[in-house]
Amino acid sequence: GQREPVHKGAHQLLVTRQALTGLMMDRSRQLIEQLADGEWHSGEVLAEMLGVSRAAVWKRLQALEGLGLELEATRGKGYRLARKLELLSEQNIGAGLRQSLKYVVPVEVFSQIDSTNVYLMSGDVAPAAVFAEYQSAGRGRRGRAWCSPFGANLYFSFAWRFETMPPQLPALSLAVGVSLAETLSAKGAGGLGLKWPNDLLWQGRKLGGILIEHRGEAAGPCRVVVGVGLNLAMTSTQGAAIDQGWVSLEEILRSGGHALPSRNELATQLIARLHQCLEQFAHSGFDSFHPRWEALDVSRNQVVRIQQEKETIEGLAQGVDRSGALLVQVRGERCRFFSGEISLRVKQSA
Repeated sequence: GQREPVHKGAHQLLVTRQALTGLMMDRSRQLIEQLADGEWHSGEVLAEMLGVSRAAVWKRLQALEGLGLELEATRGKGYRLARKLELLSEQNIGAGLRQSLKYVVPVEVFSQIDSTNVYLMSGDVAPAAVFAEYQSAGRGRRGRAWCSPFGANLYFSFAWRFETMPPQLPALSLAVGVSLAETLSAKGAGGLGLKWPNDLLWQGRKLGGILIEHRGEAAGPCRVVVGVGLNLAMTSTQGAAIDQGWVSLEEILRSGGHALPSRNELATQLIARLHQCLEQFAHSGFDSFHPRWEALDVSRNQVVRIQQEKETIEGLAQGVDRSGALLVQVRGERCRFFSGEISLRVKQSA
C-alpha cells in the first residue's frame, strides 16, 4: 500500500538515532520473518535462505534474545520461537482503518525504534499512527522505562491536532483509558478497571498504560501524541524486569473462555476507537466520558496514598471532577490533584 509522507525532520531524527542499529535490525527482521511460524528451522536451511554462514546465523539468533524473543534449540531439529509470532503490517492496519474510518490515516510500523512517542512528537502529520515491534527506549509516565519485548505486546502512538488547546486537556488520558477499556471489554476482557490517571488494570494488575504529550500555544493549535503500551502475550520471563504486578490480555481472555485476537485486527480497532475518542473530546471535552470513567474507577471510595516530591498525602478517593482532577478527602477537606504532580497507589488493606 502507498505510505503517506512523514515529516522530513522526524524521519531524519529517527535515522540519526538508529544509524548504528538499523542494519542489524534489518538482518534480524529477515530471521524473525523466517521463524515467525513457530516451526523448527535448521541452521543450515536458515543460513542458505539468508545467504550467510552458520556462524552468522548463530550470532543473529543470539541478537534476537537481546530483543526479548524466546528461542528454543534442539539438536537435529534446529531452532524455533517459543511461540508463533504475528508481525504487524502497515498494509493490513491501514486498509482496516480506511474501511472503518472511510479515509486514510498514515500508518507506520517499525521493527525497532527508540520511542513511538518521541518519533511522532518530532513530526507534524496528524492524524497519524506509529507502531513498533520493539522499543529500545519505551517510556511510561515520569520518565519510567516501559518493558517492550519484540512482538509480544502492542506499543503505539497516535498523533492528533486540536485547532485550539482543549481546556480539559489534563483529562484526555482518562478519556483514552475509557476508550481502551471499552474496546477490550467488547473483545471479551471482563472486569477491567482504570486507575487515575493512566493505568488500565485487571484484578489489581497492570494491563496497559497511557502517556500523553503535547505541544502548542494556549490560544492556538495543539499537537497531541497519545502513547499506549498494552500487554498482549508477554511471558513471565519477558516481563521479569517489571517491578509491579502485571497481566497479559491473553490471560484475561483465557480466564473468560476467549482467544487472543489477531494483533493486526486489534491494532486497527484500537486506533479507530482512539480516533473517535479524540474527535469526541475535541467536540465535548471530558463531559461525555466522565460517567463512563466513574464506572471503571478502581480507586473510588478507597484509601489512597498520593506521593508528591516532598510529601505523601493519604485520604479517601472520591472520583474525578469534570477537569479530570482526582478528588480526595484529606482530614475532612476535599482536595484536587492533577496528573504530573503525583503518583497514586491504592493502599493495600491489612
